[in-house]
Amino acid sequence: MPLIRDSEIEDTIRSWADPLFTASRLDPSAVRILIVNDDTLNAFVAGGQNLFINTGLLVAADTPGQVIGVLAHETGHISGGHLARTADAMRDAQTTGLFATLLGIGLVAVGAATGADTGAAGGALAASGQTTAMRTFLAYSRAQERSADQSAVTLLDRQHISSRGMLDFLEKLGDQELLAVSRQDAYVRSHPLTRDRIEFIAEHVQNSIWSNETDSPADVMRHERMRSKLIAFIERPRKVLRTFYPETDTSLPARYARAIAYYRQPDLSRALSEINTLIAELPRDPYFHELKGQMLYENGHAADAVPAYTAAVALRPEDPLLLTGLAQAQLESGVENALGVAIETLETARRIDSENPATWRLLSIGYHRQGDSGAASLAAGEYSLLVGQAEDARLHAGRAERKYAEGSPGWLRAQDIHQEAVQLITLQRR
Repeated sequence: MPLIRDSEIEDTIRSWADPLFTASRLDPSAVRILIVNDDTLNAFVAGGQNLFINTGLLVAADTPGQVIGVLAHETGHISGGHLARTADAMRDAQTTGLFATLLGIGLVAVGAATGADTGAAGGALAASGQTTAMRTFLAYSRAQERSADQSAVTLLDRQHISSRGMLDFLEKLGDQELLAVSRQDAYVRSHPLTRDRIEFIAEHVQNSIWSNETDSPADVMRHERMRSKLIAFIERPRKVLRTFYPETDTSLPARYARAIAYYRQPDLSRALSEINTLIAELPRDPYFHELKGQMLYENGHAADAVPAYTAAVALRPEDPLLLTGLAQAQLESGVENALGVAIETLETARRIDSENPATWRLLSIGYHRQGDSGAASLAAGEYSLLVGQAEDARLHAGRAERKYAEGSPGWLRAQDIHQEAVQLITLQRR
């Protein structure tokens, strides 16, 4: 899946999701939130406690409450252990369908041997096996959705949040089931939507004492900034500038979007003018400083980008994405002694988040320039594992292993990377 990383968007979603995880007795740090660059409306849980949410859903949601409602529903799936139980349900459904198919085949065989008219009935029964399995699984899936809905509204009530946003989102999708499957949004296909579900949530909204609670101004601004930022980075710059027209929309989210659109055109002068105005208004906003650093770096001004990224990191010193952005600018700045500082910055980012491929890629570059080929190979191996390049990971592990004394920490890590690469190769060949 095409995943994207953005510190501001991840922070926004975390600010809404973590209280739900805590209220559901989940450890927020154990739940990974991944943003999928896909314009369809979808969110789902996979691979344990991994919550995926599409950019299409984030852009289509009209209010923070709609996003929070989706997060509450997905939290219900995680806390209910639905992912593990789904595998069991699929096996049960397949068993039911297989039994019907085998019984039908048996009747066909008997009919052929005896000349009796059981053959036609057996053929119909065999053909219905797959349909039976699908119906069995869908019945279970709908029960899961109802269970997740119940958990979601309970969680929202505990947090004194209205379930109205959740209802509004489902009603937005209400006509999707009338469409052909190929035209339905992925959310409807993965979350069977029934009138009963909508009626259940509507009844809860009618009876909950928290239903008249509204989204806070801070959440509304976070949501609008997130939407405008996603649109500005995903859509063509000309379309973005038509959507957020300067003469008619002077809001902060619109100016934010225009700053991004100008930089992507590229029109660095106008982009810097927009972002500098925003920084002057909100000098303690780390993401405006980050965007300025990105504008300068990607337009060939790495040394000028360093102060902007430094300002962002000063405001959020534990943010691994901001640290990685700063280190990248430091690496290419050409400033004396910047290499060692960049490696130190990257090591700090790695300790906070060891699963960001960009951090490992830059560490490999940094250590290579420093002349430490063993550390460079280890970092390249880590990068290759994270992006699924198993053969490359095994190659880099072999190079690193030859650079370290047997039994040393570097040698042991090279062994680990090699073993993980072999396991990944085996999985990829299945």
